[in-house]
Amino acid sequence: MTHPLILAADTLRKELRGLTFPAPVHTTYNPLEYAWDRHCDYLTRCGSGKKDVLFLGMNPGPYGMAQTGIPFGEIPHVRDWIKISGPVNKPDPEHQKRPVTGFECERSEVSGRRLWGLFAELFGTAENFFETHFVANFCPLVWMKDTGANITPDKLPKDCMAPVQDACLKHLRQVIEILEPKHLIGVGAFAEKQLASVADDSHQIGKILHPSPASPAANRDFSGTATKQLKALGLF
Repeated sequence: MTHPLILAADTLRKELRGLTFPAPVHTTYNPLEYAWDRHCDYLTRCGSGKKDVLFLGMNPGPYGMAQTGIPFGEIPHVRDWIKISGPVNKPDPEHQKRPVTGFECERSEVSGRRLWGLFAELFGTAENFFETHFVANFCPLVWMKDTGANITPDKLPKDCMAPVQDACLKHLRQVIEILEPKHLIGVGAFAEKQLASVADDSHQIGKILHPSPASPAANRDFSGTATKQLKALGLF
């Protein structure tokens, strides 16, 4: 029997196929296509059973999920802590300045290193964390300029993002229905806003600081700040 999260993710990737985006978007990646096997490994291994807490990110980083197919998928943590690795195919087309080399990528995704590092610090093992927690991304797409610079979803025109938003909200509702979490935690304000749009009175909504190196607060003390925020939400 196919895992329900895999069925939901398969529907999402099919609904996003064939979409085009105006300048300054030069190339769009969907790791659910070329890193599908590793994404399914993650859903099967880490998404089984009901969860108390769902953490939601925005969209893949170039050296995280764009390489591994796993949310915030910084390679050492995915490989050595979550214990997932294996071949990853190439996107088509592939941006010359943002090659996908899968688990051979030597660059570190800072956001993923900080987030999974926090969970490793708080829970010890991945098994302990995923017993009652899960991490997803709102959108699986990666948008890049011709320079290779990343473009976040909130920077794209609303009209071209409408079908993406609709598909991703539908998928988010499915994930919540499958996992039945009580607590919905946005990793950053954008993700919190998406969770608030689909939640009902049975959910507690909150957020933690986004671990991006573009955030001065995250650069000062992401782990300490996020831990305090989680405690304030009553999660520890």
